[in-house]
Amino acid sequence: MLLFTGGTVYRDGRFEEEALAVDGENVTACPARTDGVSVIRVPGCLIVPGFTDVHVHLRQPGFAYKETIYSGTSAAAAGGYTTVCSMPNLNPVPDTPEHLRVQLDLIRRDAVIRVRPYGSITRGEQGAELSDFETLAPYVAGFSDDGRGVQSRDVMRAAMERAKGVGKPIVAHCEDESLLRKDWAVHDGAYAARNGLPGNPSESEWKQVERDLELVRDTGCQYHVCHVSTKESVSLIRAAKRDGLPVSCETAPHYLALTDEELSDEGRFKMNPPIRSAADRDALLAGLLDGTVDCIATDHAPHSAAEKSRGLRGSLNGVVGLETAFPVLYTRLVETGLVPLKTLLRALCTRPRELFGFPAVTLTPGSPADFTVLDLNRPHIVNAETFRSLGRATPFDGWGVSAAVAMTLCGGKIVYHHLPDREELP
Repeated sequence: MLLFTGGTVYRDGRFEEEALAVDGENVTACPARTDGVSVIRVPGCLIVPGFTDVHVHLRQPGFAYKETIYSGTSAAAAGGYTTVCSMPNLNPVPDTPEHLRVQLDLIRRDAVIRVRPYGSITRGEQGAELSDFETLAPYVAGFSDDGRGVQSRDVMRAAMERAKGVGKPIVAHCEDESLLRKDWAVHDGAYAARNGLPGNPSESEWKQVERDLELVRDTGCQYHVCHVSTKESVSLIRAAKRDGLPVSCETAPHYLALTDEELSDEGRFKMNPPIRSAADRDALLAGLLDGTVDCIATDHAPHSAAEKSRGLRGSLNGVVGLETAFPVLYTRLVETGLVPLKTLLRALCTRPRELFGFPAVTLTPGSPADFTVLDLNRPHIVNAETFRSLGRATPFDGWGVSAAVAMTLCGGKIVYHHLPDREELP
C-alpha cells in the first residue's frame, strides 16, 4: 500500500487537505496504522485525476524514427497524463482490424500509460472509401482522419451515419483544402504580411466546421472538433451546443498561450492549424471559460530534427507538447488570473473522460489509481533537450514556468516521479 500525505486532493471540484491511499490498482480508504505502508510525503503538492489527452501522435507503427509508443507514453507520464488517444496517421493506417492489431500489439508491449487508439474514417486516410467501422468500433476511441480534413460532404455524411450506428464519435480535423495554398507557412495575418509569407486563412478551418455541424444536425452523430484555432469556429460550436447538438471540441496549449505576433522563423513554430491572431486567442480563452471549448489536447506531433530544421516555409507541421502543457498553461493562464485552476483541471482531467466515455477517476475508494501529483511552486526553465519524447520542437523551449509534475501514477504504479527531496521511492 502507498500512502500520500501532506498534499491537497482535488476531488469532485473541491480541494481537500487529506491523505490518499493506494492499494494495488485502486484508491482505497486510508489505513488507521502505517505499519507496512510506504508513506510518500508530498507537502504543498496538489493531487489530481490523471490528465487525459484525446489527441496525440505516437508515430508507431511506421515512423519510429520520430517517436515510439514507449518514448511517447514516457513523455506523457512525465507530463502528468495517464490516458492518451493516438491518432491514426500511421503505417499501416488502422482502417481494418488487421492493421489496427499492429498498433495494439505495440501498445500492449511498450506503453507505460493507457493508450486508446483511433480508427481512421477512410481507408488509408484518403478521403474516399470508409474504413471498417463495425469491426473496429470495439477497439477504438472514435474515428478520425487527423492530418487531413474529409473533403467530400457525402463521404463525411456517410461516416457520421456509420459512426452513430456503432456508438463512436467522429473526431474531425477540419480543413477545406480548396481554400489553402499548398505552400502556406503561417496564419494569414499580421506576421505573414510583414514577412511576405504565404498564409493559411481562418476560413479553411471554420468553413469545414460549419459544413460538419450541418451534417451533425441531420445525422445526430457525436462529433468532436480537433485543435480549434479560430474565433469563427468557437462561435459556430457555441451556437451548435446551444441548439443541443452532440458536439464538443478541443484546443491546444499553443493556441491559448501564443499569437502570430510572437512567431520566429523556426520549425518549432510550424504546426497545422497555425498559431493565429490575438482575437482568435481571446475567443478560445472565452470559450474555455464558458465551456464551449471542452478540453485541452496537445496535438503532440514529434518529427526528426532534420524535418523541423527548415524554418516556417520548409519544416513539417507539428510540435511536441505532452511535457510542457501543464507548466505552460498554469503559468500563462492560471497565475495571471485569466483562467481559474478548476477550469484548467476540468479541461485536462475530467471533461475528456466524460466526452469519450472513459472510466471516471474520482480519487475515492475503488477509483482507478490514475493520478498526478503537481508541484505548483517549482520554477524552472523549459529545456527541450531533457524531454523523454524523441521530438524536440516546441515553441515553449526556454520559457520560464513556475509549476511542474512531481509524480504520475497509472493503475497504481509510479510511472514518473521527480521529487527533489527524495532519493528513492517504493
